[in-house]
Amino acid sequence: MYQQNQLAELRVDRFVRERLTPALERAAVPVTVEAWEVPDEPVPFAQAVQGPFEPFAIGRPWGRPWGTVWFRVTGTVPAEWQAAPDEVELVVDLGFSAGQVGFQAEGLVWATDGTILKALEPLNNYVRLQAAPGESFELFVEAASNPDVGSDWSFRPTPVGRKSTAPTDSIYTLRRVDVVHRDREAWELIQDIFTVRTLAAELPATSPRRAALFAALEDAVTAVDPFDVGATAAAGREALAAVLASPAAATAHRVFAVGHAHIDSAWLWPVRETIRKCARTFSNVLDLMEQDPGFVFACSSAQQFAWMQRFYPELFERIRVRVAEGRFVPVGGMWVESDTNLPGSEAMARQFVEGKRFFLEEFGYEPREVWLPDSFGYSGALPQIAREAGMDHFLTQKISWNETNRFPHHTFEWEGIDGTRIFTHFPPVDTYNSILSGGELAHAEQNFADKGRANTSLVPFGFGDGGGGPTREMVAAAARTADLEGSPTVRIAAPSAFFAAARAEFDPAPVWAGELYLEFHRGTYTSQARTKQGNRRSEALLHEAELWAATAAVRTGAAYPAEELREAWRTVLLQQFHDILPGSSIGWVHDQAAENYAVVARSLEDVIARSLAALAAEDEHESAAGALANASPFAVDGIAPGGAGVPSRGADARVERDGDGFRLVNDRIAVTVDAEGLIPSIVDAATGREAVPAGTRANLLQLFRDTPTQWDAWDVDIEYRLSGEDLTRLESLDVAAETPEAVSLRLVRRFGASTVTQTLTLAAGSPALDIETHVDWHERQRMLKLGFPVDVHTASARSEIQFGHIERPTHTNTSWDVARFETSAHRWVHVSEPGFGVGIANDASYGHDITRHSRDGGGTYSLVRQTLLRAPLFPDPEADQGEHTLRSSIVVGGVEAAIEAGYRLNLPLRPAAVAVEPLVASSSAAVVVETVKLAEDGSGDVVVRLYEAHGSRAATTLAVGFPYQRIQRTDLLERETGAGATTLALRPFELVTLRFVRG
Repeated sequence: MYQQNQLAELRVDRFVRERLTPALERAAVPVTVEAWEVPDEPVPFAQAVQGPFEPFAIGRPWGRPWGTVWFRVTGTVPAEWQAAPDEVELVVDLGFSAGQVGFQAEGLVWATDGTILKALEPLNNYVRLQAAPGESFELFVEAASNPDVGSDWSFRPTPVGRKSTAPTDSIYTLRRVDVVHRDREAWELIQDIFTVRTLAAELPATSPRRAALFAALEDAVTAVDPFDVGATAAAGREALAAVLASPAAATAHRVFAVGHAHIDSAWLWPVRETIRKCARTFSNVLDLMEQDPGFVFACSSAQQFAWMQRFYPELFERIRVRVAEGRFVPVGGMWVESDTNLPGSEAMARQFVEGKRFFLEEFGYEPREVWLPDSFGYSGALPQIAREAGMDHFLTQKISWNETNRFPHHTFEWEGIDGTRIFTHFPPVDTYNSILSGGELAHAEQNFADKGRANTSLVPFGFGDGGGGPTREMVAAAARTADLEGSPTVRIAAPSAFFAAARAEFDPAPVWAGELYLEFHRGTYTSQARTKQGNRRSEALLHEAELWAATAAVRTGAAYPAEELREAWRTVLLQQFHDILPGSSIGWVHDQAAENYAVVARSLEDVIARSLAALAAEDEHESAAGALANASPFAVDGIAPGGAGVPSRGADARVERDGDGFRLVNDRIAVTVDAEGLIPSIVDAATGREAVPAGTRANLLQLFRDTPTQWDAWDVDIEYRLSGEDLTRLESLDVAAETPEAVSLRLVRRFGASTVTQTLTLAAGSPALDIETHVDWHERQRMLKLGFPVDVHTASARSEIQFGHIERPTHTNTSWDVARFETSAHRWVHVSEPGFGVGIANDASYGHDITRHSRDGGGTYSLVRQTLLRAPLFPDPEADQGEHTLRSSIVVGGVEAAIEAGYRLNLPLRPAAVAVEPLVASSSAAVVVETVKLAEDGSGDVVVRLYEAHGSRAATTLAVGFPYQRIQRTDLLERETGAGATTLALRPFELVTLRFVRG
């Protein structure tokens, strides 16, 4: 029987390939083609149709990398064709390759009136013609010659990641542009065979159902005359009808199939190409909706809708109609499918604020599902942030990529660091680009981890990243597996329908507490340091701009620059997309990111300057020479949080000679720097406690080989630890500055082709040593780390994440602990034992590794290392080459000291020229005022976002420095959820948004 089935497979496959596929077209005739190559960047339709078109022959090369060629196509449908309206199509082969469907040439078909008809991709290369037999037509094809940047995943360096370095020769050949009379019955037969054949292949060899399916397939092949397929295709379908009509078992796995097209907002193509990819895919979706009234499509990312509104308004209005019908379904509720490890607290909240605001304003629709299938791990703060934004459900697929451990659930409650839970699903199909094959459906059923208590999963189907989204073939597969013996049942539906069904069958669901750490792509915490620094600086400037603009508006009546701020936020939020901020895009994307961050910085610096000037001009504010503004939520140098004043520092700092090295001393700490520029001692003056373990030295730069097995910019493999080199050779060490306010040392090291200049600064009254590391970096496939051994015995470390911190084991007891060898943190990490701790803060470094080591004399110490720079070759061979300045700070004290140091390093004091009282201040150091702004609705109300930062219960009283009528507690979208107050009791890591109604 096995051999018979094997022969049947071969026979069926060959019959489809050699007989049925050619019979899909009853007839085909060529058309007339003319072309115009756009000289540089893409142009709009109105400009393109005025171009100097010239005759263009089939078989001719076209399209330099990243270029655009417009083809004008004219022709006539033969009068003799007896074709139904849906059987006449234009079929185009732009020179499609065997690479991934979204990583190559694509086209967009326009009518002469500027209406978009449909897109052209390798597996979706037709457009339905409205012309009847005997009628002529004229169409325009906007063809994008996007190069294939590594879809074979060989990770070879490539010059095509920047237009400036890409070759200029044509990379595609126009193979075909024909009018086709389609054979609908032959197409339906192929769809029948696909479903039966792929189902049969998944059933056990001894299964009676499998035998019946193969028998039916052989009957179908026999029934079809290979020399007259058109006349006999119906007979082939009849031979398969019985097996396709056999219903599924009552216990069959239930699949909710959701039309989908995961389109990275930038990756191996620039943002401008993403905009066009969206237009192509969405036009395909709208065309498919016209063909099939039951088809439903889910689309995330408000940014992508906003692009359509701006660049393709006619297409956007058609989308609006389908949204109202419930068929084109916005999901995610975020501005983009962002990374969730790296964005800061307020930025993560604003992803939802801006995303939901757009959907509510434009469609009157509020998504309830967080939709992040492809991001590289998920912050433990996300459940609370999502629920505060009105989200009920969370979906991702990415955790199935884990290298070491298999996640134990597919449907569960995910509990965040504060105890908030969100109902979560991982599609067990293990792809977000399904084609609804029998193999994929069988995998979803077999892989589903929660059998016995649940039996339902979601399958996103459609080609992503420019592949064109769902196809009519996929919709046909869904229809055939709706109720089919041996297969899961398939129902096309919106995600909300799935989550309702999943909740109904699974209560209570199992719980997973803490972050969803992806055991893969750990290099994304460090790659493309300039992008990460631009993000961090932009987040800080946005914090400052909103604070000072709100203060000026309340205190002086100055106009609040809401649109400037919103535009800056949207730029920053876009660049937090999960292939931009993580550093995994081509060089072009990161070059543009740097330009965008510069624009944001100029805009926000202007907002800050105008706001502080308005405060200085107000009579009630006292002029103060030397006054500085403090945007931190903690006092800095005696200046109140969120206020401005003249600084007052502690006892003077001084520098002393210590043999061949130096000692930096103030009334808080004493730091010894040896002749090699390393730190063998940091002593806390209050306790006399030594922070650096005996026999070790802090401020140690280490260079590692960085050649991951795959995914260069994405990955750090644990084997890097086998190749470390301590950079101890010193070129110079000198006193850089010596004033009562601060003392500094400067040291220089050279290694390879690179140079490091460090400045070590101790300020008067400060418990922290600040280290500025300037690197002129010219290494390749190397990784630079900065190490700080800390003399504490602990099995865990705290790392800042959004609105709190997460505690991660530093031991390696389990495979889960071993796999967590590189982790992300925001502004600080902290290691401690009862009564003593040390924090390491940073201004732009996210990647860390924190380990335990045997200590001389017994016990263990902790080694904290910041990952400063990498130098991967793919997808950007020039990644991070050049100059970087990174700032770190080592501070002795509890977790509160680390929190304060992180804010201080990221929100430096700036000149103010006037004393300003804070708008809002918290009486408790544990309750941090993260954001002060005016309300999104333009009412002038003041919105304050605060959180408990220590991980314990805390009470605070807010000092409010302006008149107000009442206080509302709101969600992130500033919708009232209850009464607010100035006296608050918060649970650990609780996030609170208050609205002060001013009237």
